[in-house]
Amino acid sequence: MAPKSNNRYFIITATPALYGFIRAGQICYINEDRYSQRKKKSDTLPVILFNSAVDRDLPLEVLELLTQQQAEFLLALETPKERLEGFLLSENLNQAKVLVQGSEVRVEQNGEWLKGVVRYIGRLKEPISDPIAGVYFGVELQGEDRGKGENDGTYRLKTLFTCQKNCGIFAPFNKIIPVHTKPSGFSQATQSGLPETPIEKFSVGDRVVYFIGSERRHGMVVELDEEKGMVLISTERDENGRDGGETIVSLKYVFKEDDLNKDETERMDTSESPEITRSLGSNADISMNSMVEVNLGKGPAYGTVRWMGCLPGKPELMAGLELEDDCGVNDGTFKNHRFFTCPPKRGLFVKLTSCRPDARFLGEKASNGHFGHDGLGISAMQDRVPPVRSEDVLKVLTGRMKGIQGHCNSCYMDSALFSLFSCSSVLDCLLFKVTKQNEEPIQKTLRRDIVCPLRSEGFVANRSVMKLRQQLQDRGHSPSYTTDEKDPEEFLTLIMQDILSLEPPLKLQTFGGKVESSYFYQIFVDYNNSLVLPTVQQLLEHSFYNSGLRLAEVPSCLILTMPRSGKKFKMFSKIIPSLELDITALLSNGPQQCVICGQLAHVECTECFGDPVFSSTGFKHFCDTCSAQVHLHPCRQFHKPTALGLPEGFLPAHIPREKLELFAVLCIETSHYVSFVKHGPKAADWIFFDSMADRMGDQDGYNVPQVKECPEVVRYLTMPLGELAAQVPREMEGVAKRLFCDGYMYMYRSPNMALYR
Repeated sequence: MAPKSNNRYFIITATPALYGFIRAGQICYINEDRYSQRKKKSDTLPVILFNSAVDRDLPLEVLELLTQQQAEFLLALETPKERLEGFLLSENLNQAKVLVQGSEVRVEQNGEWLKGVVRYIGRLKEPISDPIAGVYFGVELQGEDRGKGENDGTYRLKTLFTCQKNCGIFAPFNKIIPVHTKPSGFSQATQSGLPETPIEKFSVGDRVVYFIGSERRHGMVVELDEEKGMVLISTERDENGRDGGETIVSLKYVFKEDDLNKDETERMDTSESPEITRSLGSNADISMNSMVEVNLGKGPAYGTVRWMGCLPGKPELMAGLELEDDCGVNDGTFKNHRFFTCPPKRGLFVKLTSCRPDARFLGEKASNGHFGHDGLGISAMQDRVPPVRSEDVLKVLTGRMKGIQGHCNSCYMDSALFSLFSCSSVLDCLLFKVTKQNEEPIQKTLRRDIVCPLRSEGFVANRSVMKLRQQLQDRGHSPSYTTDEKDPEEFLTLIMQDILSLEPPLKLQTFGGKVESSYFYQIFVDYNNSLVLPTVQQLLEHSFYNSGLRLAEVPSCLILTMPRSGKKFKMFSKIIPSLELDITALLSNGPQQCVICGQLAHVECTECFGDPVFSSTGFKHFCDTCSAQVHLHPCRQFHKPTALGLPEGFLPAHIPREKLELFAVLCIETSHYVSFVKHGPKAADWIFFDSMADRMGDQDGYNVPQVKECPEVVRYLTMPLGELAAQVPREMEGVAKRLFCDGYMYMYRSPNMALYR
C-alpha cells in the first residue's frame, strides 16, 4: 500500500443533476486541510475527480466516504459501474483488507477459480497527477492450476514478484477470495509440547506434519526459505480425507513425520543398491520410458519412467517419474543429487511396486508415451463404432491424453481426422466402401486403428497415425509423408480421391450449364469487397456470385476453405462461423422465395446482389409483381432479371429451405492446426482439440493431446457485431480467438442428404 496521503476520498453513488457527464462509481477526493476549512452548513463539497484537476461542487448526498485503502482497491477496477458494485458489495472489500503476502486465495481467471498464494500487494503503475493509484494482488498459482496464469510476476518489464512462467496473475480485489482469513504461514499452532525443527534439518522431499491452527495436516517439503523461516509444502490428502495442494507455512509449525512417529506406510521410502539386481516380478512390463500411473493423495497421477534404480539409504527398487501435471515435488533431483531432468514440480520418486501400466492405454506395453499392440486391442477388434454421441462427449473425449496424439508435423492430419470422424458419420462411407485390393490396408488402418479407437476409447496413439502416414508414403503418394507438414485438403483429397475413390460430394454448375465435381470449395472474394466482419454465409454467396457458380444438387458434405494468401496472410481479421448455411439461393434448379413478399420467385437479378435496400448481400429473387415494382426505381430500371427454372412437377404450395449444419472448423496459426467440433444442438456443445497441447520430455519425449470444452465461444457467437468487431484477439476468452481469427476450413453436412450417401 502507498503511504497515507493527506486527502479524504469519496465514491460517487449517483449522477449529480448539474453534471450529467459524471458517472456513479467515479472516485474523487479533497485535501484534508481544505475539507476542515469548508463551510459547515454547505450541502456541497468541492472535490477533484481522478484523472482531472478541476474542482466540482458535488452534493453531499451523492458522496460516500472511503478509506484510502478502499479507494486504492476500487481504483484497480476498470469502470465506474464495477467500482460502484464493488463498493456496495462490501464483503469483498472487507475480505481484501485482511490479505497479506502469503495468504492462500482463489483467483478468478477466464471464469475459472484458481488456487494460489498472494505474493504481492501494490500498484502496477505509479500515478501521474492523482495522489494514489489502484492496488492489485499478485498471485502465484499453485498445484494443478500452475501454468494457467499470464506472467512470471513481471508487469511491463518490471518484476514485482518472482514465479515460474505463466504461474502469475495480477488481479483486483473483486477477483480474489481468501481461503483463510490469515495466511497459512502465520496460523496459530496449539501444539506447545512439540519440539521445533531447525530449518537445516529439513531437505526437499522430506515428509512432514504441519499445523493450521489446531488442525494437523501432512505433506512433503518442496522449497525452503531460510531467510524468512518459511517452508513451501506440497500437501496430499489429510486425515479428514480432504484434498490438498501447496501452501507456505512458518517453520515453527512444521515437523518431520519421523519425529512424530508417523505411520511408515505413508513415507517416501528410499533404498540403497548400486545396481538393479532383482526381478521386477509383476512389474516386468515396466521399463525406461514406460508410461505408468501411481496413486497419490489426490487420486491417480500419470507419468513416464525416466529413471530406475536405488536411492541412498533403504533397500527397495525405485522409479523416477516425470509426471504429466505439476503434482510432483522436484525436477528429477533427490536430496541435492540429480538422477534425471524434468520441469520443476513434475518429478517424483516412488517405489517401483507402486507403479502400474497406464490404464488409459488398456494395459499394453508403454514406449515413448503410448503402448504398442502385442495383438489386437479391444478397440482394434471393433470394426464398426458409431460417432460419439453428444451426451457421451465429456465422458469419452474430453481431457488430457484424449483425441489423436500428434507426432512429427502431424497436426494437419490429426485435426482433419478428429473433425471428420469423432462426432460425425457424414463421411463414414470412406471406411466401408469397396476399394482396390492394394488400398485395403490403408482403409483398414483408417477404420480400425484410428476411427474406431477414437470413438470407443477417446484416444489414438501417435503410432497409429504414423502407420497411416507410412502406408501413404510406401504407396508412392509422397516421399515425405512421415516427416513433412502438409495441408489438410491435400491429405483429404489423397484419401478420398486417389486411394478410396469416393464420389465427390460437391457438384458445381457454371452459368453455361457445365457441371463439375469437387471434394472442397475454395472461397474467392474480390479484394474490393465491402465486407468487414463477414459470416461464412456471406463469403460463400460472394464467392458464388463472383465465380458465376451454382450448386447442381444438395451436397451431403460441404467443406469450405477460407480466402487467404499462404498460411500467414488472411483477408479478414475475423470470420463469424455460420452455424447453419442456407444454400437455397445457391441451388441451380430449385424453387426460390421472393425476397419481398415471400411467395414463389420467378426471376433473379444478379445486379441487385449487393443492394443494401433488401439486405447487405445475397442473391435477390423476386416474383413477377415485386420485380416490376423494384425495377421501376431509376437506379434499377436498366437491370436485366433472368427467369428461374422450376423442378418438373413442383407444386408452389410450399417452398422448402435447404440448410446445412456446421459440424467442425479447422484453424491454423503459425503452421499449427487445431480443430473445433460442434457435437450437439445446444449452443454450448463445442469442444476444442489440439493434438500437441503439451509435451512430456524433450527429444525422447512425446506430445500430449487434449480435448476440452469451450463454452466461451457462445458468448462471442451471440455478441452484437459492433462489439465483436471491437474485440482485441489476444484478449478474447479461452480459445475463442482461434475460432474467430484463425478459421481455415469449415465443414458442413446436410441432415437429410447424409442419410442417403
